[in-house]
Amino acid sequence: MKKITVLGSGSWGSTLANILAENDYEVCLYGIEEDVAAEINNLQTNSKYLANFKFSKPITATTDLAEAVKDASGILFVIPTAAIVSVSKQLKPLLSTANNPILMSATKGIEPGTKRIVSQIIEQEFDKSVVDNMVVISGPSHAENASQKDLTTLSVASYNEENAKTVQQMFTRDYVRLYTNSDPIGVEVGGAIKNVLALAAGMIAGKGYEINALAALITRGIRELALVGEALGGQKETFYGLSGIGDLIVTASSSNSRNWRAGKQLAEGKSLDDVVNNMGMVVEGVKTAQAVHELAEELNLDLPISEAVYRVLYEQTEVEVEITNMMHRPLKREFQ
Repeated sequence: MKKITVLGSGSWGSTLANILAENDYEVCLYGIEEDVAAEINNLQTNSKYLANFKFSKPITATTDLAEAVKDASGILFVIPTAAIVSVSKQLKPLLSTANNPILMSATKGIEPGTKRIVSQIIEQEFDKSVVDNMVVISGPSHAENASQKDLTTLSVASYNEENAKTVQQMFTRDYVRLYTNSDPIGVEVGGAIKNVLALAAGMIAGKGYEINALAALITRGIRELALVGEALGGQKETFYGLSGIGDLIVTASSSNSRNWRAGKQLAEGKSLDDVVNNMGMVVEGVKTAQAVHELAEELNLDLPISEAVYRVLYEQTEVEVEITNMMHRPLKREFQ
């Protein structure tokens, strides 16, 4: 593989593009913002999304999708879940000019209404064989930290083991270690639902609760994540790995998480509209919370933390009220 196209010029897209460039791939970074593309091409920086960062080796940025994917042997989605359908429709007629590339996804979300994970959205836009060969990348990773070469581990999941191994090699660096996984559904679900739980973690922080509360939330939250993941066809062990509890720990315990920051601001009294509009980047947990609520109703799942987040977001209940109600739920065994 020579040229890799990264769809999404935000913080994580730029970080992954930089890793590929360090490994001597020709990298083209696609985004819709002309000013971001111009800065990357002229200065090799992306100050809007990554402060104090410069690409280690030159990459090219463009807002022209056809130019971005021409002759690419790999295409990596790092765009918001809400944009997957639109970009996929634009991409489909271009695939023949893109050298039949391996498709990869590092997007973390579930689509409300359809309740589809990203690979399922893409599957409906392309042939199923494309998705069977697709590779999902997820795990405990903040772009702000990985871009500064903090030690980072990721899960690389696919039904095609050779593709998973290929992508594992593509992104391996002395500060990035990847593990292959044969459960892409579980890896995607874990990466999506941890954002809802990170909103909850921000909320308890915004109300002044500390490490005891966070430990309780993470521990009971991973149970909810696993319940949804198994119901959707994921493997239980996946949710206790990098893309489950690993990603939940990092996202629920760091202010680098936009979902954590959003939850904290909501708990401090800001409106959801203000929080989302002022974040500067998509807060995936907001839409995913709606999808998880729909799944809980459809599948009759007991998800008290996720449901509390949904009510704060969409029914304007008070965070402190939700916390009180949760702590006064009927007593029960820890393991049913």
